[in-house]
Amino acid sequence: MGFESLTEKLQGTLKRLRGQTRVTDKDVKEFMREIRMAFLEADVNYKVVKEFIKTVSEKAVGTDVLESLTPGQQIVKIVHEELIALMGSKETKLSFSASPSVIMMVGLQGAGKTTASAKIAQLLKKQGKKPMMVACDIYRPAAVKQLEVLGSQLSIPVFSREPGVSAVNIAKESIKFANSHMHDVVIIDTAGRLHINEELMKELEDIKAAVKPGEILLVVDAMTGQDAVNVAEAFDQKLDISGVVLSKLDGDTRGGAALSVRAVTGKPIKFASTGEKTSDIEVFYPERMASRILGMGDVLSLIEKAQEAFDEKSMGEMEKRLKTQNFTLDDFLSQMQQVKKMGGISGLMAMMPGLGSKVKEEDLDSNKLVVTEAVIQSMTRKERINPNLLNASRRKRIAAGSGTTVQSVNTVLKEFEEMKKMMKMFMGSSGKFGKKGLGNLKLPF
Repeated sequence: MGFESLTEKLQGTLKRLRGQTRVTDKDVKEFMREIRMAFLEADVNYKVVKEFIKTVSEKAVGTDVLESLTPGQQIVKIVHEELIALMGSKETKLSFSASPSVIMMVGLQGAGKTTASAKIAQLLKKQGKKPMMVACDIYRPAAVKQLEVLGSQLSIPVFSREPGVSAVNIAKESIKFANSHMHDVVIIDTAGRLHINEELMKELEDIKAAVKPGEILLVVDAMTGQDAVNVAEAFDQKLDISGVVLSKLDGDTRGGAALSVRAVTGKPIKFASTGEKTSDIEVFYPERMASRILGMGDVLSLIEKAQEAFDEKSMGEMEKRLKTQNFTLDDFLSQMQQVKKMGGISGLMAMMPGLGSKVKEEDLDSNKLVVTEAVIQSMTRKERINPNLLNASRRKRIAAGSGTTVQSVNTVLKEFEEMKKMMKMFMGSSGKFGKKGLGNLKLPF
């Protein structure tokens, strides 16, 4: 997830503030200055920053806050609430009014429309829908082929026509095809340009008039900062978009787009693309994103990822082993692939309160999985069942046997302990994985 720089700066500021038992007007002004600088460095729209600071300042200098027993935490709470309001207060779901429901994907070339189309199609398929995709990007080389390859990988049909057929006619014909083949959602991947021009907008307006989409989703590159806001304004003016999809949010993004686009356009962010895989897309929850940015974690998303990655049988077996303290290194190895599906150790830690900025390079990439497997398989059965037996000489022997180093062995054992702690946090007093396990996690206020 992006926002690393912004999160680090805000956490530093709010950490000092949170511990203060007495806060003056002067203190509030100083903290607001630091927050303003952090936002501007994150390329947040200047007008948005100005309004945000004004709102927070007015609430933070109130008598109820300054004279409360925990004024520092009260101000942190205000920042958190206003950050949520800035991004839309609550999640906005897709609208499915007609059958088939038509979703029109628009945006500049390179923003990630085609990949986003496939990601949303896969997400809807998991929800029980029967989507199909339409290749209306007839200008970019290999655009149609790219969509067809993605469709084949996901077992989602792609409607396309031979060269020479206009994008508007392809869109029209796709609706007839969807009706005759019982598809309840049609996702139209339209063409983009390197910049906004009349030709692009005219074609998009014609497609909109022809198929009357229930949703027009603008895909914007989160790495472009304030430029994404300018693009969103232009598309909204011409097409009246219904929502935004933030792509490349896992890249070196400063967060400006996510914090600005909703406030400037008034249109909600509906999805966030968090990686290159087709499964790397999330419904955009403003409250959860605000918590991540402020280092408060995102436990609800974490639990949802766990429930999706682990089937009931494996979860039941894991619960039993954790309760009886029998979770072994063999169990750890068998769960590595599921953890990778959830975003790896660093992806999970980024959602844990207070841990997001502490884990940078701990992700379980494919090469690391090979190393982990070699290390664990070089242990005796007794050692895998009881890691406490692994003294210095045993670790040296395992490193030699696996072709790795003692440091690699230590890293595997450290990750094993981290996973055990993480799994226990998911479990409530009933010993079941789920939202009741949130009782074990303390938020900063």
